[in-house]
Amino acid sequence: RAAFGRLVISPESKALRSIFFASQELKRDPGTTADVDAREITRVGVLGGGLMGGGIAAVNTTRAQVPSVIKEVDDAGIERGLSYVQKVLDGQVKRRRMQKADAWLAMQRLVRGTTEYGDLADAELIIEAVFEDLTLKRSVLAETEAVTGSEAIFATNTSSIPIADIAGGAARPANVIGMHYFSPVEKMPLLEVIVTPETADWVTATVVAFGKRQGKTVIVVNDGTGFYTTRIIGPYSAEVLFLLEDGATIEEIDKAMVQWGFPVGPITLSDEVGIDVGAKIGKILEEAFGERMAAPPAFAALTADDRKGRKNGRGFYKYEDGQKAGVDDSIYGVLGVTPRPGAVPTREIQDRLSLQMVNEAVRCLEEGILRSARDGDIGAVMGLGFPPFRGGPFRWVDQLGAAVVVERLNELAERHGERFAPSPMLLEMTNTGASFFEVAR
Repeated sequence: RAAFGRLVISPESKALRSIFFASQELKRDPGTTADVDAREITRVGVLGGGLMGGGIAAVNTTRAQVPSVIKEVDDAGIERGLSYVQKVLDGQVKRRRMQKADAWLAMQRLVRGTTEYGDLADAELIIEAVFEDLTLKRSVLAETEAVTGSEAIFATNTSSIPIADIAGGAARPANVIGMHYFSPVEKMPLLEVIVTPETADWVTATVVAFGKRQGKTVIVVNDGTGFYTTRIIGPYSAEVLFLLEDGATIEEIDKAMVQWGFPVGPITLSDEVGIDVGAKIGKILEEAFGERMAAPPAFAALTADDRKGRKNGRGFYKYEDGQKAGVDDSIYGVLGVTPRPGAVPTREIQDRLSLQMVNEAVRCLEEGILRSARDGDIGAVMGLGFPPFRGGPFRWVDQLGAAVVVERLNELAERHGERFAPSPMLLEMTNTGASFFEVAR
């Protein structure tokens, strides 16, 4: 009984309870303060049948149970998307969450493919999941608007490009919104909805309600490069390269962050997401935010060496038959760095990576990208794997105290540069003694 009592009042218990209650609050959150009703979605178009598009169609089928049409450029793309949905349905049957006959019916009735935009004409919601390219996204938006009704919603699954940039040439910018899913879509619980100043309130309410039908915990954020989740993972990922330059080994970095509480280390994550994808997003973030987001110049050597990660078997790790098979030591030579085990203490690795993420999260709240510290904690925990027992970036700062966080950041800034400079909000909280959950509520 005494041990239970100690656990109940522990910081970890409080943090886990905060995540639970925050997720329950979000179930009741309509996503907007306006007095508008969410509209019913009965048909969905999905642009793109790749990993993300297939996953979105899968949750439409298995969770929302709404018919989807996957639009692709050719039959091979359609087959890829439909096969992904079939794989998810087969998994549901295998885990006894669905009868085989029901899975067969769902595949027949709830999902089909097309190469024609005209087949999307009756869809109330179009979710775009094409390559991360502004010109391409604007093109498919124009093609979609040409065939859909005046109240059809266009939602882009971009992970970094500002929604306003995509909607720049739209005929109906009020109907354009962001729906940022996380991979694999059928497993990851978070949906980050991104609104611009022009996005209509009914569009926001409708998309949030539909996200919940898909089984997602939904946060709504304001528009900006990288939004919230991609933006805070940016400096975290870039710092990995600086650690490698300082002599830390790949194993040490991944092990340190798993010990800190992340499900996987940042280098394993980079290989899984794709080094090329990270490089493209990193460039977008650096153009928007400058040196704070810049990776060392050596990073360009990875893409020049065709290092893409697991998907092409060439990353920070070696792969045999698709499975990770230890560190690829040749990558140190590609980067022009020399590994020196023990050169960077575990605590410093953990501080440099976690505080980069936390500091950027605070900037997002300060700039109004986030609506609340609650949403920031949920986004980091459910979207990026931030340790739940720490409660999220904001709850963790409250636990440590803003003054302690600022002191650590200042120490790192003295040794490693201005990229660790504390955000103005953290400095102000240090002076006033405020905490995030007093400020946010």
